[in-house]
Amino acid sequence: MFARHISVRRVDGTGAFHPCPIRQIDNFSMRNFTNDPVFDDTLPIGDGLLEAGNRVPLDRLQHAMEDWFRRKGYLKPEERLDVRELTQGRE
Repeated sequence: MFARHISVRRVDGTGAFHPCPIRQIDNFSMRNFTNDPVFDDTLPIGDGLLEAGNRVPLDRLQHAMEDWFRRKGYLKPEERLDVRELTQGRE
């Protein structure tokens, strides 16, 4: 079910990348506000890392996570998320 490894990083105002803490990723995964069952196929595995099923679209995941992180105050206005699939454990 969780065949894909996804990198979830915060991009700060200078363009530097920072792995999102697992507690923030877990907060999104466990309390998803979108009511979209497609995000049920996600599992946080570490800071900046998420496993996901094949039916989870990355563009929707990024948008939903970014929206949730902003609502929770995890992202500053000048920050954004970088969500991408890792290939064999690499970006």
